[in-house]
Order: sequence, then structure tokens, then C-alpha cells
Amino acid sequence: MKKYIFSLLVIIQFMSCAVVRPGEIGVKQRWGKLSNKSYDEGLVWFNPITTKVVKTNIQISDIELSLSLPSKEGMSVVSQISILYRIDKKMVPRVISEIGVGYENIISNVFRSAAADVCSNYFAKDMHSGMRSEIEQSIKQKMDETLHRQGIVVEAVLMKSIQLPSGLSSSIEQKLQAEQNAMRMVFILEQEKLEAERKIIEAKGTRDSQKILSEGLTDEIIKVRSIEAFIELSRSTNSKIIITDGKVPYLIE
Repeated sequence: MKKYIFSLLVIIQFMSCAVVRPGEIGVKQRWGKLSNKSYDEGLVWFNPITTKVVKTNIQISDIELSLSLPSKEGMSVVSQISILYRIDKKMVPRVISEIGVGYENIISNVFRSAAADVCSNYFAKDMHSGMRSEIEQSIKQKMDETLHRQGIVVEAVLMKSIQLPSGLSSSIEQKLQAEQNAMRMVFILEQEKLEAERKIIEAKGTRDSQKILSEGLTDEIIKVRSIEAFIELSRSTNSKIIITDGKVPYLIE
């Protein structure tokens, strides 16, 4: 009998304990009323007859959406969206009490409204350009206006893919190709300009050197150079024939 009672007490003891795992927050609910106190990871003891522990994930979660966004010119742009969010640790009791555990639908609806308001101020081509990050930030800020006070923190809004209307997509590709061709032509013209300047400088240098050389070759210098050349030849042991009229430097055969 004692053994039976002991076993029953052990079972009741385990039934009176809840495990709050890492990344979770536990809140006691007694007779249907939520406590304002929350519990971090670990063991939470409670009366299983009157109380239960409601656990909520506070880690960053991801919602994937694929929807059509309106543009400023009235076009529809299909985008794959990823919303990163988490529940504010300090506001878990309020989130459970006022929203419940199905807050993903609320986040999705708030996003659709915010995205429609923001994207309608941008052209379709802007969503496919470097302005995408600006659009993402604007949508996030607009979502925060509604969700932050309810205990939901939006970490990021990511437009992972953009599918423009076929006609606009072709026009953008043609424009980009034309811009690349223009940039390539500017580069070629710049290279040709630099090459032309190089040749002018080289020709000018050659001309100046020849001018300096011609101005420096006087009759006296030519005679001295001729004498130096004859002296160098006389030191050579090779057989040679020197033909000169006394005016030109030398000639060897």
C-alpha cells in the first residue's frame, strides 16, 4: 500500500512539472486566467488540477509569402517574400492573451496592407533595382507601427525574388544592354585618346632629342669623335681596311 501511494505521489509530482525549453517562454494559466509572470527555460512547477503552463516560442521565425504587389504605374509585380519576426520576451503574456498562438495570420495580413501602401509609391522597375532594400525597410517600418505595440518584433522583410511583367522586363534588359554598350564605347574612346596622347609625347620626345643632337654636332666635335674612333680601331687586333678622306669619321670593310 505504501509503495502504491509513493508511486502515485511520484506520478503526481511529474504531472506538476513542465519543461520550458531553450527559445521558449512559459506562462501559467490558472482557472483560464493568464499570469503576468513569465518563466524562462527550465522546470516550472504548477498544480495540474487548476493550472497549466502555456509555452510560446520567442526565437526568430520565418513566414514565406508569394503575392502580387501593386506598382506606382498600376502594374502587378509578383514577389517571393520572407518575413523574419519574433515575440518580445517581456510581452509574451499579452500576446497570448490578446492575440493567441495564431499570430502568423495577423503578421501576414499586416504585411499585405503595409506592402500595398509602400509599393504603390514606387515604379515596378524600382523593385528590381538597388531601391529594393529601401522598399524592404519602408515595409518593415510600417509593419512595426502596428505590430510592435502588440509584442511582435519584425526583424526583417526580404524580397527574395521579383518577377516583373514580361514587357517591362524586356525593356529593362534592353536598357541595361544599351548602358553597358555605351560604357564599353566610352572605355574604348578613352583608351584611344590615351594612346594618341602617348604617341604625340613620344614623337615630341624624338623630335626634341634629334634637335638637341643636331645642334650639338659641330665640326670640332665631329673631328674629336673621328679621332676617338680611329684610336679605338687601332687597338683592335683584327685585320681591317679604313677608307677616309679626312672629313668623314670612318668606314670599315
